[in-house]
Amino acid sequence: MRFGKLGIAAAAAASLVSAPVLAQAVQPVSSVARTSATVESENNLEGGSGIIIAILAAAAVIAGIVIAADGSDDTPTSP
Repeated sequence: MRFGKLGIAAAAAASLVSAPVLAQAVQPVSSVARTSATVESENNLEGGSGIIIAILAAAAVIAGIVIAADGSDDTPTSP
């Protein structure tokens, strides 16, 4: 009985070890390499709005610094 359990455990371990190796993709029979198509003209998908967004972000950071560094004394007067 003990050798049977040991044999089953060994078979299970061997199947767990060999499963990734057996599941690897096999090279196709035709082995045709995929190639990309040539590009005739490029699109301008950026739109040129990157500079505007950068300026707005810089203005927001500067405004945040000015608001945080405001010297007003708004501390409560109650004891």
